[in-house]
Amino acid sequence: MPLTALEATSREVPFDSDRDPITRPSRWRTALWSVVSVRWAAVALMLFLAGLAAQLNGAPQTVWWTLYLACYLAGGWGSAWAGAQALRNKALDVDLLMIVAAIGAVAIGQIFDGALLIVIFATSGALDDVATKHTAESVKGLLNLAPDQAVLVDGDGRERVVPASDVAVGDRVLVRPGERISADGVVLSGSSEVDQHTITGESLPVSKTNGDEVFAGTVNGSGVLQVVVTRDPSQTVVARIVELVAEASATKAKTQLFIEKIEQRYSVGVVGATLALIAVPLLLGAPLQPVLLRAMTFMIVASPCAVVLATMPPLLAAIANAGRHGVLVKSTVVVEHLADTSIVALDKTGTLTCGVPRLATVEPLNDLMGVERLLQLAAAAEQPSEHPLGRAIVGEARRRGIAIPAADDFRALPGRGVRATVGRDCVEICSPHSYQGAPPAELAPILETGETAAIVLLDGVAIGVLGLTDEVRPDAAASVASLADLTAAPPVLLTGDNGRAAMRVAQHAGITDVRSALLPEQKVEAVRGLQSDGHRVLVVGDGVNDAPAMAAARTSVAMGAGADLTLQTADGVTVRDELHTIPTIIGLARRARRVVTVNLMIAATFITVLVLWDLFGQLPLPLGVAGHEGSTIIVALNGMRLLTNRSWRTAASVVR
Repeated sequence: MPLTALEATSREVPFDSDRDPITRPSRWRTALWSVVSVRWAAVALMLFLAGLAAQLNGAPQTVWWTLYLACYLAGGWGSAWAGAQALRNKALDVDLLMIVAAIGAVAIGQIFDGALLIVIFATSGALDDVATKHTAESVKGLLNLAPDQAVLVDGDGRERVVPASDVAVGDRVLVRPGERISADGVVLSGSSEVDQHTITGESLPVSKTNGDEVFAGTVNGSGVLQVVVTRDPSQTVVARIVELVAEASATKAKTQLFIEKIEQRYSVGVVGATLALIAVPLLLGAPLQPVLLRAMTFMIVASPCAVVLATMPPLLAAIANAGRHGVLVKSTVVVEHLADTSIVALDKTGTLTCGVPRLATVEPLNDLMGVERLLQLAAAAEQPSEHPLGRAIVGEARRRGIAIPAADDFRALPGRGVRATVGRDCVEICSPHSYQGAPPAELAPILETGETAAIVLLDGVAIGVLGLTDEVRPDAAASVASLADLTAAPPVLLTGDNGRAAMRVAQHAGITDVRSALLPEQKVEAVRGLQSDGHRVLVVGDGVNDAPAMAAARTSVAMGAGADLTLQTADGVTVRDELHTIPTIIGLARRARRVVTVNLMIAATFITVLVLWDLFGQLPLPLGVAGHEGSTIIVALNGMRLLTNRSWRTAASVVR
């Protein structure tokens, strides 16, 4: 029996523990702990909790003050250093103001509040560093899609192995069954089926013969192909994906929370006002101690602690709530961007569909051949095959309880199908383009709906046609409708699959804007086109081919079964692979934004009243601290409301 494509591939590609669901979490934790800022943030958090426990349990003040001060050092040195560097460049970083405010809190005995502020900022910075590190590593890992070596065929037919990077345009490359194609090119001779879902997103292998285009990094099936190279290795589609993801990720890394942009200007104002409150009275002859006390009181009541806690707890609570319900959101910036989404661009395979082919149509061509008998013969011929279409046919026969007889003399016909002997009969399953006779009339409706068609032959005579398709998710239509209600424009479908398959899925899901047969670079162009029209785009996908578009979009979410690069590039991941969580997380993000708005109004009111009182009256320092801390507690508790299951149910209700 010849080596199947799947067997050949499994022998060529070693087991990758990073993609194994059992070993991946431990490796992820190891990688997480390798980030320096994560270790310091963890130390700061532990010291803070230890100090809090000591304080609540009545330990001597020296003990919990020591623990809190150690928390300051562990969590604050990074921000202090970054702030000092920014100051050298004549810029006032908000982190430096937070350090100054925390030191001010120590100066008036409010060390707990300063330590809490330090922990929040250290954790936020660590999360940003982790996201940046994983994106950089996943971009590098993408290069492993293309093989390191290529088999060149000289003019006299001799073969030689060379590094894939040395292949030049015009060279002829030999690709054996199960191997990854080493260069972008056109098939010169041979026929096979190629799994190119990493590039185009197509869920089913595509037949390739003379004149058809193939891509580096895709997997050859059971045939032998000779390919003439048409692109330099540095310009292959895989190389362009790496470049596009790196460029877009670098651009997105500069994104800030809107409130952080305000804080930078606010910080300058607070520092300037504090210095003025010290300098002006002293120049007018006022005594030093009252001046410093007023300035310190101003520094405390005007510090943006309440503003920070007005913003961060609601966003962090939304992240925690989403994580509890199977959606990982990577940062607070992502929550803000999700709330701003005005249009959603959806991939097809693995996003709107399940990504697994199933048998949808079984059509006998004569009255003597029943549906069950036709499916029985087809399943018997396909049972030894490892091809996805063959597995789908066998799986449907088993689901219907049909007994599958044994087959002999199984042969995979590269680029055509399979042939086997079932009992005394020769059963062949072939693709429509390889069928020698006139196409059966029953074939046309299958092709028109975008299904992948196959013809079943018994002793050379066509006895039936089969239609295979990628099953649309049960919640696709409801999710698309919810997204249309939530956003300014209905969702758009961006797919590398053919137009007929795309239209079939789009009609089922209720999408009217369909853009098909897109390469990864063309998906990026489509996303940028939507953004140039004023849209804030959320891209949802699951494959490597989606990664550049996801990196270029304002926000992106990966379906949980996606490729490693997609999961790392995305701003969020649906761990349970559920499409209906996409509109839910948008709804939750918008609730978080509303809570942030209310919190900012509360914080601004307290700050305004306390500042005016301090400037134009005699605000006692304890009362100023109490007002400041009171506003902080109020906004923090208000933000934590988003941790409840009720908040998730309210956001999810729009989907039903």
